[in-house]
Amino acid sequence: MKAHCLPFSQIPHTTPLFADFLAFTPKVQSFYPRPPHFAEWLKEEAARISYDPSRRERVAAILERQNKSWDASPKTLANLERLRNGAAAVVTGQQVGLFGGPMFAIYKALSAVRLAEQATAAGVDAVPVFWLATYDHDLAEVNHVSIPGADGALQVLTTTSHDVPGAPVSAVRLGDEIVPVVEEAAKLIGDSEAAEFLRETYRSGETLGTAFARFYARVFAEWGVILLDASDGELDRVAEPIYRSAVERAGELSAALLKRGEALEAAGYHQQVKVTASSVLLFTLQQGARTPIHRREAGGTAEFVIGSDAGAEKLSPAELLDRISASPELFSPNVLLRPIVEDYLLPTLAYTGGAAETAYFAQAGAVYEALLGRVTPILPRFSATIVEPKMQRLLERHGINLPDVFAGPEAMRRQLAERGLPADLQAAFDAARKSLDSHLSTVKEKLEKLDRTLIDAAETARSKIEYQLERLYSQAARAEALKSELVTRHAESLSQALYPDKGLQERGIGGVYFLARYGREFLQQVHDAIQPDCHDHQVLEL
Repeated sequence: MKAHCLPFSQIPHTTPLFADFLAFTPKVQSFYPRPPHFAEWLKEEAARISYDPSRRERVAAILERQNKSWDASPKTLANLERLRNGAAAVVTGQQVGLFGGPMFAIYKALSAVRLAEQATAAGVDAVPVFWLATYDHDLAEVNHVSIPGADGALQVLTTTSHDVPGAPVSAVRLGDEIVPVVEEAAKLIGDSEAAEFLRETYRSGETLGTAFARFYARVFAEWGVILLDASDGELDRVAEPIYRSAVERAGELSAALLKRGEALEAAGYHQQVKVTASSVLLFTLQQGARTPIHRREAGGTAEFVIGSDAGAEKLSPAELLDRISASPELFSPNVLLRPIVEDYLLPTLAYTGGAAETAYFAQAGAVYEALLGRVTPILPRFSATIVEPKMQRLLERHGINLPDVFAGPEAMRRQLAERGLPADLQAAFDAARKSLDSHLSTVKEKLEKLDRTLIDAAETARSKIEYQLERLYSQAARAEALKSELVTRHAESLSQALYPDKGLQERGIGGVYFLARYGREFLQQVHDAIQPDCHDHQVLEL
């Protein structure tokens, strides 16, 4: 594998907030406690972690039960023992996408591994923890995966498994309908260890969450990644104080978030999550569906509303708190409270995530300050595009690179066609450009002597003529593209492999594809390529 860097400034859709965080510019520093350079502050940050010993023992016991149920490796169980005995955690997490989700979920886990290794080598014992967001209720985001077929075209595999609309995915139990989907995936990825992993883990009786956990327990066995199922009722019991604070201090927290949102917008950034004065940072289960809670003033006192239709339930603060105490497993945090719950349950040294999570943390910092008194630092996860040999040959054949692919298939077709124009036609256009420039410059000189007021008109005429010439050139390139089926095929192949559906490869292609094709040895190579203080996007040439 060869790795080289591509700055995020060359990556489409990079937000100003994420770009400024990577550079840690002055205007972003008020929203984050630490720069994205782990080695600079990891020892100092470790000293700031406050974690109750009894809570450590309770959580360690829950995690041991969970991970043993997924056939955790000896390395994972050893890491759990380290956590029980005082180690810090480097945390990452993701929704439980079908068959392990997109490749970036694998990058997240490996990022947590590398950071934990770096901390331990520096004298701060740390273990990697992967938070499974099993309480998430957006089934459409996790019930499918895209895998390239033999011709390179992406095949979208979807499970029809479901529960009631709006149910957390932890409630979505797989039935016999998952078997043909697994076999279709195995056919696409070929006979491999990864295909056997799928058959062993995605089976009738599992949920989307437990199947994902069993799969990752196998994939990351040698690195000892500790998996955490967030929908476990015992963890909700441990997190009950945070749930209660979200209700007791709901007005204060929404005010702090509104103020933080105003500050972000004043700095020129966007708010990742829309917050209102009625926002409460909790969901609850209502008839099996994950339902938001809202706060409103009624007759000078606060009341909480569950649901939004005519049958919405109204509770006093005391009634809602009693419900939390009686059944904390019915509650779960929203995206701005989730990091605080994570870091109440775990002795988190740092969280590693992508651009969207970086934006969440800019807002969630206000909640951290109110409820925990310490804002956990976020670090950018590893980000990469894998260039397989066939795609590398196409790039070299046409003399293009990855940013050219980011322009999209249509633009790339034109670019490839331009390079493929007949030599005499290309030479004719080049001669026309030179001749035009030479003759119009002469005309401009003569006009300047005749009447200087005609200079602007001359420039306007030059622009129009140049525009028409370039328009004709583009039309010729398009005509060549239409004639050249090969160019079209190559542009489509490059786009599908490296920028599928006009998005980064890591988000568009299931990690199981690369795992099957290159094995766990390939993941070791990716692990070795991760340099925690290098924050560029990586191009991995195989």
